[in-house]
Amino acid sequence: MACLSFIIGIIGNITAILLYASPIKTFWWVVKKRSTESYNGIPYICTLLNTCLWTFYGLLKPGGLLLVTVNGVGTILQIIFVTLFLIFAPKDKKIKTVYMVVVLNVAFPLLVIAITHLVIHGASKKLTFVGIISAGISIAMYAAPLSSMKTVIKTKSVEYMPFSLSFCVFLNACVWGIYSMLIKDIFVGVPNVLGFLLGSVQLILYSFYKSKMLEKSTNVIIEEGPTQIVKGVIEIRVNDEVVNPWNEQTKAAC
Repeated sequence: MACLSFIIGIIGNITAILLYASPIKTFWWVVKKRSTESYNGIPYICTLLNTCLWTFYGLLKPGGLLLVTVNGVGTILQIIFVTLFLIFAPKDKKIKTVYMVVVLNVAFPLLVIAITHLVIHGASKKLTFVGIISAGISIAMYAAPLSSMKTVIKTKSVEYMPFSLSFCVFLNACVWGIYSMLIKDIFVGVPNVLGFLLGSVQLILYSFYKSKMLEKSTNVIIEEGPTQIVKGVIEIRVNDEVVNPWNEQTKAAC
């Protein structure tokens, strides 16, 4: 059983790292153009918070090496993305982003660490405290695409819900859900089971509405990866028409 859980964990590491690394294409364009244009830094900040907390959880958990490795790599990648965003963002957006980074990526994780080590006593209680917070943030990120699914149903088009992202989220949640059952970790399991269910619904919607999708040409670069999960909550309505929540030009969580 230990061998099987390790193998599944390795597969989960691979799928998750591919997701975390997928915005590289986006930032290649950001660096090339030396501008973030209309891109939003919130998704990367939220993903960084998520990976930081899960890395801390993995450090506290006995045998949590696989959690540490995948989220450690995710943390490094998100730090790079956030740093690049700060370098190339316009001044007004840069100030707002710096504030959010300080609050969500510095102050909040440090507060969690301080409470864990200074206030809470007992290894199991510490693990439970960090696990609840980490799972809660992951659930919020997995639940975010609900707004994009609503958009798909309303517009009868899957243009707003990229298949590759939906499939990768589904696959990643499936692998980590199986891993959580093998190691009997409810904190890893609950958000990934939810992610699996939501991913399944997204794939069903995609299959149903794919034939109805209108062919449209566009020059807009669509971002991919786990940061897009957060973008699912960004929805703007103009004159009662839903604007693409996946489109970086309609930017308005953890």
